[in-house]
Amino acid sequence: MDQVKAYAAAHAAAALAPLTIERRDPTATDVRIEILFCGVCHSDLHQVRDEWHATMPTVYPCVPGHEIVGRVTAVGARVARFKPGDLVGVGCLVDSDGTCPHCHAGLEQLCANAVLTYNSPDRHRGGVTLGGYAESIVVDERFVVRIPASLDPAAAAPLLCAGITSYSPLRRARIGRGSKVGILGLGGLGHMGVKIAHALGADVHVLTRSAAKRADALRLGADAVIVTGDEAELNRHAGTFEFILDTVSAPHDIALYLNLLRADGAITLVGAPSEPFTLPAFSLLMGRRSLSGSIIGGLAETQEMLDFCAAHAIAADVEVIPIQNINIAFERLRKADVKYRFVIDMASLRAAAD
Repeated sequence: MDQVKAYAAAHAAAALAPLTIERRDPTATDVRIEILFCGVCHSDLHQVRDEWHATMPTVYPCVPGHEIVGRVTAVGARVARFKPGDLVGVGCLVDSDGTCPHCHAGLEQLCANAVLTYNSPDRHRGGVTLGGYAESIVVDERFVVRIPASLDPAAAAPLLCAGITSYSPLRRARIGRGSKVGILGLGGLGHMGVKIAHALGADVHVLTRSAAKRADALRLGADAVIVTGDEAELNRHAGTFEFILDTVSAPHDIALYLNLLRADGAITLVGAPSEPFTLPAFSLLMGRRSLSGSIIGGLAETQEMLDFCAAHAIAADVEVIPIQNINIAFERLRKADVKYRFVIDMASLRAAAD
C-alpha cells in the first residue's frame, strides 16, 4: 500500500483538510496515475455535505474528486493500452462487474454494480473509494481514458464529468446541423452543452433567468439567448425546439420548457433538483413529447467525447486553484460564483507535502 496526501472531509459540517490515505498496490491490470489536475464538480459539494443522504449517504472521511487528469507512473503486467508518461484521465467510474448487458453494450455507467470514483464500496481495500483530491490514484485500465495531446490538461479535467454528461444525451438525440436545441442553465454543465451543441452544428439557444448572461452565452457559441422570465419571449418559441438539455439543479417549472418542444421533441435532465417536479400530463400527451434523464456515459463514449473535443478545440472554461483554497471554492460554488469550473492544481498539494 502507498501512503499519499489528500484532502478530505471528516463529517458533513467539516471543512476539507489534509489527510494521508492509502492507495492499493497496482494489480496486473491496474494503472498508477500521478494526479496533475482535478475538477471540482457541484456533486462534490453535495456529497461532502451529505445532501444526498436519502439515496447516496456519505461515508467519512470523504475524499471527493472525479474529474482527474494525470500522468501514468506505473502499469501492471497485463496492461496493454497505457505506459508510463501517458497523459490520461479518470472520470466518475473506477469499476463495474463487466458481465452484465449494460457493460457488454459499453454502458458501464448503468451497471448495477458500478463503482464510483469516491464514496462507493471499494472491493480492493475495503471501506469506500477515495477520489481525486489527492496526489495519486490506482485504477483498472478499463476505466482510464487517453487525454488528447492538443487539450490543455487543466481545461480537459471537467470533460471527464461535465463534458460527457452534456455530450452523451446530445449525441443520443442525434443533434446535428439544423437542430434547434435549448440549453437550460449556463453553469458548469450548461457551458459545456453550449460548446458541444454548437460544434455539432445545432442552432443553439441558451435558456436562462439572467439577461446578464447573454454576452457570455453568445461568446461560448450560442446563437440566441431566451430570458425565461419573459413570458412573451418564451411564447414566441413555443412548439419549436427539437431538444432541450436541462442542466439546472435548482427547483424549476418543467412545464414552461415542455411547451417549447415541437411534436416528438424531448427534454433530457442532467441536473438533479432536490424537489420533485409537478409534471403536466397534457404537455407530454398533446405533442407526443418526452422527458428523460441521463448520467455521464460509458468508457468508449467518454473517449469519443474527448477526441471530439480535441478535434473541435473544445475545453472547459476553468479557474485553476491551489488545493489550499478548496473550502473557499466550495463556498463560491454554492453561490454559483465561478465561470465555469474550478480545477485544482495538484502541484499545490505536493508542494505542501514537501
